[in-house]
Amino acid sequence: MADVELVKKMLRAVLQANKGGVSLSRLQSEYKELTGDQIPHKQMGHNNLDALLETMPSVVRMERNRSGEMMCFPSLANETTHIAKVVARQRSSKKTGRPHLVNTQMRVKPAAPLVLNAKPQTSLRQPNHRGRGGDFRQTRDMKDGQSEGKTGVHPNKMSNQNTPNRKTNPPPEKSDKRMTLPSRFQKEVQAHLSRNPQQTTPMNLNESLSPGKGKPYNPQQVQSRIKEVLGKYSNGFWVSKLPQIYRELYKQDLPTEAIKDLETWTHICTVEKTCSSNPSELLLYPAKDKAVTNLNPSSTTAPTQSSNSPTNKPLHPPSSPTPLSPDLKVKLEELLIKYSNGLWAHALPKLFQDTYKTKLPGHVLENLHLLSDFCTIDYPMPDNPKRAILYRRSSSGGGAGEDENCNRRDSTTSEEELKLRQELGRRLSNHAVPSLQIPKEEYPSVLVVEATNTNGVILRYIGEGYSQAQESMEDEMREFYGLNQSSPTPLSAPLSGQLVAVRAEEEEEILRAQVCEVLADKVKVYYVDHGFSEVISKAKVFDLQEKFFKLPFQATKCKLAGLEPFCQDPGVLKKFETMASGRILLAEILERGQIPLVVLYDTSQDDDVNINAACMKALQDKTLASPLQVNSAYMNVTVSSVCSDGTVYCQLPSRGLAKLNEILEKIETYFHSQVTSEFLVSRPFCGKRCLARYKSKWSRVEITNLHGSRVLDILFIDVGVQASVEVFELREIPPPFLRDLMAIPPQAVKCCLADLAVSVGSWTPEAVQWLREKVLNITDCSMKVAKVDDAKRCIYVHLFTDKNFHDPARSLNHQMAQSDLFKTQPDVFLTSHSPTKISTPTLSSKTSSPSDSTNGSPTSTSLSAKGNTTTSTPSETPSSPSSSLNLPPLLELSPPGGNMDVYVSVACHPGHFVLQPWRDMYKLVVLMGEMILYYNKTEEKPLNIEKNQIYAAKVENSWHRVLVKGVLTNGLVSVYELDYGKHELVSCTQLRPLIKEFRQLPFQGITAQLAGVKPRQWSEEASIVFRNHVEKKPLVAQLEAIQEATNPWDRKLTVFLVDTSQEERDIWVHDIMAEFADELTNEL
Repeated sequence: MADVELVKKMLRAVLQANKGGVSLSRLQSEYKELTGDQIPHKQMGHNNLDALLETMPSVVRMERNRSGEMMCFPSLANETTHIAKVVARQRSSKKTGRPHLVNTQMRVKPAAPLVLNAKPQTSLRQPNHRGRGGDFRQTRDMKDGQSEGKTGVHPNKMSNQNTPNRKTNPPPEKSDKRMTLPSRFQKEVQAHLSRNPQQTTPMNLNESLSPGKGKPYNPQQVQSRIKEVLGKYSNGFWVSKLPQIYRELYKQDLPTEAIKDLETWTHICTVEKTCSSNPSELLLYPAKDKAVTNLNPSSTTAPTQSSNSPTNKPLHPPSSPTPLSPDLKVKLEELLIKYSNGLWAHALPKLFQDTYKTKLPGHVLENLHLLSDFCTIDYPMPDNPKRAILYRRSSSGGGAGEDENCNRRDSTTSEEELKLRQELGRRLSNHAVPSLQIPKEEYPSVLVVEATNTNGVILRYIGEGYSQAQESMEDEMREFYGLNQSSPTPLSAPLSGQLVAVRAEEEEEILRAQVCEVLADKVKVYYVDHGFSEVISKAKVFDLQEKFFKLPFQATKCKLAGLEPFCQDPGVLKKFETMASGRILLAEILERGQIPLVVLYDTSQDDDVNINAACMKALQDKTLASPLQVNSAYMNVTVSSVCSDGTVYCQLPSRGLAKLNEILEKIETYFHSQVTSEFLVSRPFCGKRCLARYKSKWSRVEITNLHGSRVLDILFIDVGVQASVEVFELREIPPPFLRDLMAIPPQAVKCCLADLAVSVGSWTPEAVQWLREKVLNITDCSMKVAKVDDAKRCIYVHLFTDKNFHDPARSLNHQMAQSDLFKTQPDVFLTSHSPTKISTPTLSSKTSSPSDSTNGSPTSTSLSAKGNTTTSTPSETPSSPSSSLNLPPLLELSPPGGNMDVYVSVACHPGHFVLQPWRDMYKLVVLMGEMILYYNKTEEKPLNIEKNQIYAAKVENSWHRVLVKGVLTNGLVSVYELDYGKHELVSCTQLRPLIKEFRQLPFQGITAQLAGVKPRQWSEEASIVFRNHVEKKPLVAQLEAIQEATNPWDRKLTVFLVDTSQEERDIWVHDIMAEFADELTNEL
């Protein structure tokens, strides 16, 4: 019997790809192309395909076209049907019973990597793999009460102390751990895990399970044993795992006092704290060399393990360095507070000088251990001892973190309701309503209710546990408070603050509400799940039963990032009402708190719309924009940028430009007079407007993309130049100038040269360079507007380098058309405006977009702050890497039988997927940030590209370490991303030599196959099931075998995969796949 849900899902995929409709015959062929099989209508009990499709109205809608052919169109999928239902059922203060019309064809915004904060990750909870076989059955039920089941292990540092008895079929005692899989194979499991799974807090070291707690012990014996353990596990492990290892090796419990004494045994071991906010997460390593152990003891808090610190780290000078003064400590800590996701040590001198107008003492960078009492130090690049990241150490008090992931009830309601609720707190104490938890995913869907203030936008979360739970509850309430004879009678005397059930006006819906005010025969109530107030008759108010107190109030609030100073501006609120009110949007959560800070996105159209940024544009004064009229001529034009695709950005004389320059000059003076860190940008996000240096002067920028938390792409909106910078190079716009700067529209005008035979995106490098030499750094150009293209937000012009714009023959357009600049154009220069999103040769077009303006414009080399030392010396850049293939060291792996925390970046099927080490992913984020900073500032140079060689390649907006698999004749190159395991097609112009600095970190992607299942030709259905359970998720891999190879990218692992995200059970993926395969076999 075919799986109905699977067939529906496949049909839905085909139809969504053909939203304009697909004929019945083509539907069959496209389904087979996707799945390899025909639509199984007969196996599903239908004589023909039409009959089957008629039973799936939620999937397909059938209509005959004018020629009489039957066409199939996508219906709203279950998820979008639910979204539409949510919108229809939402009550508002304006239209209580009317649904909002909204495009519900949502596209999920790609989630950012789980390590965007680029901090060393905490360990995942480890599976109870002893339960997979052997005589450990009695220890299974102890897992939840012991720290070993909660803390996990350090990846690549877990040894084979618990080798399971691996079998294809699970043992009987594991039956309770297996998934029941009738029709739920296709259900997505939790999309993203919490990036900081602190709910499984490791046990405090002072609360060991050792029964010998407090008893005297023999230190010499324990020390010798710990030394022996560290000899086996030289790469270190979590201190919380030591009692378990000790017990298994020596059949004795480790004395509690010994754990407390570990930090004093510097000749035996080194105890180090991670960069986690949890103070009890400690790592244990073998003792350092004597020369190192003589250092200041406080320096031991800096990570110095072999994989995390430079092996050639210079020793401290024999003379004791000058300790930091209290004032200096306060200032340095203040800077680290601003950059909670870490700050490069090399950035300190310039940042300190800019902020406090005084020089940082020179000995600080040479003696970073002096900062160890208020920060932790990490070395993500082992080959470079000068590249350290500083993290402010979190205070041990846990008060601040308690509310990090929840909205308390008082933050989700109006001030009026809060007062009333406090007034009646004692009465409601027996029926407490739980707090509403903020969804764990980074981009939850929300329904925007309304906003009278952008600092308190009322919304509801969409999805399981939120809107779906609310619908179920309201359906139950409708049945309970029905119109039959046994329905409850209305409340005779409702009290202010009382939680009640209300029959909504104009509807037969029963909703939860709280009484705000009692009038003569009416009551004013606040609908706690829908976010608005209403005056209703007392006859519609009922006592709320206790069972309806279980669901948190669904109406909550959020704050729109970047709009705080303009939270009540009429123009902003009007724009927000138009774009967001009553719509389903995606919310990027920047800060989790009582009222989360968010950026809202409308993803219902072809391009994502940043709602926050759009609302900010409502502040612009259009009279200050550059004037643009067809056939008009303009003199004293400045060409500020020429992009590699031929796009030109110009500044035209205008009132806005004059005012902008005046304000920026005042800001320069203002910054020189301020000694404060309040203008440092500590929370960057896409769409944010701030300031950065351009040609040594402050200029307006908009953040366009984030690569982690420290490296980002910006657009200088008044010159049209894009750049990649580090976050410490940005500054907030000072409040006295904020509104005036926001009122000035961007002064960079996007232009294309008219009457050229080649289109934008097809320019040769020779043509681009010729135009740059002609127009850049010239302030008295002239231009004549030929056409204004509002759709592309571009104007077509004739450009002149003098004021003789009356003679078309003198234009640069004419000169280029008459030249040979475009005649040598090869095929590799692809258009950057192709809407194609599938894997065709136009895929590489993404890499040659106007975002390359930074690379192409000579002005871009002066963008970054002087403190940026990411570039390598030119002598390190070879013309071709073929001369010597200097590969990074191999990725360290646990021995067979050991556990390893991993992230599955690519999953094709159980026979092929790609793993990345979970805890070292932050190092990859750091490396890619450094690559972006380096390569985005280097000019494109001719490169002899060879097969099977290592390069850096630009894929979309990021630079990757790649292996060239093939060079195509049309100028495209097939590459394999060595850190992510993906195959891509890029233009040969997007490849650069991979310099030595970027060859130190082991390639992070390693291919694997699933253990515990027989190799086979996996069907598309099985592959989908597998991907749904593992792709883009952190899991625990238990190594079965390692297949070594000459090249690191040819190594292959055989692993068991375990999802430990659920506290009540471990999900062994091979069990699911084995059951799925058995089910298919039985059907055959």
